[in-house]
Amino acid sequence: MAGFTPERPDYRTPAPLRDGLPIPQRYWAVTAIGLAIALSVLDVSIVNVALPTIAREFAVTSAQSIWIVNAYQLGVLMALLPLASLGEIAGFRRVFRGGLAVFLLASLACVTSPDLVLLAAARFVQGLGAAAIFGSIAALVRLTYPAAWLGRALAINAFVVATCAAAGPALASLILALGTWRWLFGINLPIGGLALILAARVLPDSDRAARALPLASVLLYAGSLGLLLFGLQELAAEAAGGLTALLIGGGAVLAVALVRHELPRPAPVVPFDLLRNRTFTLSVCTSICTFAAQASALISLPFELQRMGYSAVQTGLHMTPWPLALALTAPFSGRLADRYPPGILCATGLGLLSCGLALLAFFPAGGGSAQLHWRMAVCGVGFGLFQAPNNRALISAAPRARSGAAGGMLSASRLLGQTLGAAGVAVLFRTSGPAGPARALAMAAVLAACAAAVSLTRQAPAIRT
Repeated sequence: MAGFTPERPDYRTPAPLRDGLPIPQRYWAVTAIGLAIALSVLDVSIVNVALPTIAREFAVTSAQSIWIVNAYQLGVLMALLPLASLGEIAGFRRVFRGGLAVFLLASLACVTSPDLVLLAAARFVQGLGAAAIFGSIAALVRLTYPAAWLGRALAINAFVVATCAAAGPALASLILALGTWRWLFGINLPIGGLALILAARVLPDSDRAARALPLASVLLYAGSLGLLLFGLQELAAEAAGGLTALLIGGGAVLAVALVRHELPRPAPVVPFDLLRNRTFTLSVCTSICTFAAQASALISLPFELQRMGYSAVQTGLHMTPWPLALALTAPFSGRLADRYPPGILCATGLGLLSCGLALLAFFPAGGGSAQLHWRMAVCGVGFGLFQAPNNRALISAAPRARSGAAGGMLSASRLLGQTLGAAGVAVLFRTSGPAGPARALAMAAVLAACAAAVSLTRQAPAIRT
């Protein structure tokens, strides 16, 4: 960053008077955001690879080790929308920096954790930090780029996500070959430190909303999501029964109370005001269905491939064409999103995704690697064509003053879809035996087709300010 001096007055210009940051400040801001995204994505993909190693060191079962993943996801979902709302009140740059700092401190706690309980607790706190990051990113991107370039800006984020998802398993294998699993969390410190320094200097500031964060709404939201997620995770357990019903029932009761409490508010934590916008609601529904399909496929594919005789290493290599095709498609998709209606673009991509998933569901046991790879690539291209246009439609449908709520809903719909997809796969695995993975892939194909149908009903929104 030699020779670079941020122009502070420019960053503090009220958001409505500015249409994106000037160059080179824009590039530095995108770098800070990209590093934070890379941290949050890598932290999920590389930790999954190390779960068996961590389970052996702590002498716990494989089922118990899953809490290293579940705790993180729980922290993100329970805090995401409240922290997105806090960004509108306190400023997105401040919330983003605070989330990064919490994420880094929790990463240090993960490095030094002596047992599974403390590691899971540190992962939960990591999830809280990631929620602050996720809840701020969309609004910061909207402030960083001109409105006419929003699609390609969101495509950059999608490219970073896809690249990190593809590189995560290989990076984890390299780290585990050179050191212990603790370095998987230690690698966050230098990357996050650089992102934090950049965030303090170059990220744009935002207007502040003149309201307080309602504590009752936050507690009802966290309680309902927490109980519902616990209940969904219990569905994967063989002993799921009365406790599962109690958790889901309790979460549903709190969810009803949350809706009744939030609906009359002009700027609720759960953005019911935005959900009255048809384009916004359809974009959220499309996202939930699509990410449920993606999660169903990515969870069931390793089981199906290994059932067909591939080793764990071969399985990872055979799945690589999906994220690689997504990464190659994302920049192209972002440019299209700035020029063409999102409903048509998303429906086209989701149609491809549905076809690719159906072909994988009925893939013959004796099929060759090339046949498998092009089916994976079709799924990646389809998902890549969907993501940037859908994200652009969702963010653009919200007024700039509600960018935090829109960004929080964008991330929440993704995580909710992934959670529902994982729960669906767990149920199919329990009820369908060896046929479970193939049926889960068929379910994913149906979900993608439903998302395509929903997407076609949308109209292109104008950019709202």
